Amino acid sequence: MIEPTTGQPCAATVIFNLPEYRVLSAALTAFGVRRITVESTGVPGCPACGVVSARVKDRRLQRLRDVPLAGAVVVLWRKRRWFCDEPACPRGSFTEATDEVPRRARSTRRLLHALVDAVIRSGRAALEAARAHGVSWWLAQTALDAAAATLPDVDLLAPKRLGIDEHRYRSVRWYRADEASPWVRVEPWMTTIVDLDTGQVLGIVDGRDSTGVGDWLFARPLAWRLGVEVVAIDPSAAFRKALRMWLPRTAVSVDAFHLVQLANQAVTEARQRLSQEIKGRRGRAVDPGWANRRLLLRGAETLSGRGRARLRAVFESDDPTGQLQAAWEAKEQLRTLLASGALEEARDHLRILEGLVEAAPTVETKRLLRTVKRWWNEIEVLITTGATTAKVEANNTAIKNIKRTGRGFRNPDNYRSRILLRSAAQTAA
Repeated sequence: MIEPTTGQPCAATVIFNLPEYRVLSAALTAFGVRRITVESTGVPGCPACGVVSARVKDRRLQRLRDVPLAGAVVVLWRKRRWFCDEPACPRGSFTEATDEVPRRARSTRRLLHALVDAVIRSGRAALEAARAHGVSWWLAQTALDAAAATLPDVDLLAPKRLGIDEHRYRSVRWYRADEASPWVRVEPWMTTIVDLDTGQVLGIVDGRDSTGVGDWLFARPLAWRLGVEVVAIDPSAAFRKALRMWLPRTAVSVDAFHLVQLANQAVTEARQRLSQEIKGRRGRAVDPGWANRRLLLRGAETLSGRGRARLRAVFESDDPTGQLQAAWEAKEQLRTLLASGALEEARDHLRILEGLVEAAPTVETKRLLRTVKRWWNEIEVLITTGATTAKVEANNTAIKNIKRTGRGFRNPDNYRSRILLRSAAQTAA
């Protein structure tokens, strides 16, 4: 039987499991706190000349912050100071350091990694994670900042398809300059820029206008911008302006969900307007149109037989002008248009939509048709490439969870780092 020639670590060292360290002693203090004394196992070299030392000058105890081990533990490192045996070295002595506890560090790397994992992967608040590990919020934030600094540079990536959409950073605020000035409503928005192929968040910029997105795109290298083939946005003129300025050769796609949302909004506004014009009041539960208001927004192909019968009853009993049915038909025709598989088919559906609006022109349907024509080039790109902002919306949902977990954020830099770290972790997973 072959016996190993190297010594095996003691049981306490195996359980403590701190790389490059061994447990010297474990004791219980008078207050019931466990105290573990450790010592590094390696022989370090001089940081100035690199010569490995063989003589210990002195030892002192340094308290380390470490992960809880079945509860709170006080970890003491018996830190050695070594003589430098190189006569030409300007340093006479030096203090040892390890990969787990670098120079001038007071916390182990595994503690910092545990804090980052608790916040980013487990979705806990930084303060909650810090309390669970027995450290301050500042240490947890320092670990998060250090992790954010290791993220790959966006300029080194080569995305082909981008998605851009906005989300609200904080709740609505009201401000005024002085007592005589009027109150001004301020909505703090931020814009998310996502790689549609990987789903990773590439950037978070202030506002939802062309300036923020344009400045972010301008900061990217020319080769990076030339490599982008398609950008998906919602029907935002501000985003389109920034893209036309800084990505003039890139095809722009408009998201189908937002167009259908505009069509549903047209149906709702038509129903509300007709209720005021015909009945002189808002809709009530006794009105078939109001009672089935959500049914009007459902896709026609998803309706059951009973749902279709209820919809016909709405048009027969609560739509004497036929305008509500016209708005609903225009909405359904737009949905059919967006589901087209080829450009020729989409153009045929556009002509049908124009005929429906011309036969029953209303304020809502004419505005919807104008929007479709204004964004027709982007709709053609949508039908050709299928690029949507679905992955951007998925990231916005994750961002909302981050805000809820943290009970909101005051510091925008911390807010951005949380989002970028969480997105990078999800992409790597």
